Amino acid sequence: MLFTDIIGQEAIAERLIQGVQEGRIPHAMLFSGPAGTGKLPMAVAYAQYLVCSGKSGGLFDEGIAGEACGSCPACVKMNKLVHPDVHFIYPTYKRDPSRGDKDTYPVSDEYISEWRETFLQNPYLELGEWLKTIGAEKQKGEIYVAQANEIIRKLSLRSSEGGYRVVILWLPEKMNDTCANKLLKLIEEPPSETVFLLVSDDTENVLPTIRSRAQLVAFHPVREEAIRQALQQRFGIDEQQAAQIAHTSEGNWRKAVANVNQNDDTQPLLDAFIQLMRLSYGRRLKELKEWSDDVASWGRTPQRQFLLYCQRMIRESFICNFRSPELNYMNTAESAFTQRFAPFVNERNVEGLDKVLEEAGRDIEGNVNAKMVFFDLCLKMIMLLKQN
Repeated sequence: MLFTDIIGQEAIAERLIQGVQEGRIPHAMLFSGPAGTGKLPMAVAYAQYLVCSGKSGGLFDEGIAGEACGSCPACVKMNKLVHPDVHFIYPTYKRDPSRGDKDTYPVSDEYISEWRETFLQNPYLELGEWLKTIGAEKQKGEIYVAQANEIIRKLSLRSSEGGYRVVILWLPEKMNDTCANKLLKLIEEPPSETVFLLVSDDTENVLPTIRSRAQLVAFHPVREEAIRQALQQRFGIDEQQAAQIAHTSEGNWRKAVANVNQNDDTQPLLDAFIQLMRLSYGRRLKELKEWSDDVASWGRTPQRQFLLYCQRMIRESFICNFRSPELNYMNTAESAFTQRFAPFVNERNVEGLDKVLEEAGRDIEGNVNAKMVFFDLCLKMIMLLKQN
């Protein structure tokens, strides 16, 4: 993975490269920002730059000063994610020994083949996709203390190739408290020439003592112009279509690619949202109970994604009432529904709608019974949608 493979984050790449060239390499960095902005591929590109033996220092057309060579032995290994001094930590899930599973709390290396294949296919990886890959789509994903013990063991050994060692910890907010506390001292004072790269979608839920020991690198949504240019260059679509997709992507490259491929993973979420709104407005309790039971079967991660999606659609619907299309960020299907639904979201209920969805999200994160959470949400929606 090279810096030039990452869309619209040239300033961050330059800052990282300049730090290496000037000998200013923090022992721990926290890459933070919205999904689809390139945090994980940036971490991999930075790791490759650190271990590369043929770094360049010239100016590239994209404005990035320096790049990994891509062809030295270290780069060849990084291209396959098999470099022995670059370690990956990512969420797994609690398994059931009664079903023949060897370990209840697996470490990341047990899924390293799946990790390599999934990342190489889509560096802009998201948690839901990863959990589905390892057959855990109904789990919330977690990083356990066994993983802390494993990385402590690995870093107690010498570097395999005599250079930097890099630990890429994807989604540190998924570490349980025992794991986070056990890694705290190692992150604060790692062995010589060892760098921790923490890649977070939700920095507020990272243990504060972990956050305070890492240098923050803030990622912002990718600029529309950068997405437009990349869509034209990589997919060969015309400028007008690229501009439209870039606008509705909300700075999320993954979402933009999904729209190009006409494989928008928001369609099931939109269908469920429409059904919730229509059944709630019609006060159809029996069907709402069936709806809530169905959503309760999805699993914690898809449920949380759905509730966040509902919050976004409520905000988009409210903004739609102001007749300023440039402020809306919806695809065609979302826009078609919102044109009719928007009048039911107004000054009297918009805050309440957002609040009950936020509360439901917290309950799901807290492992409250999902059937209770979603049916309670339905009842509150009935009351709020009548406030127009």
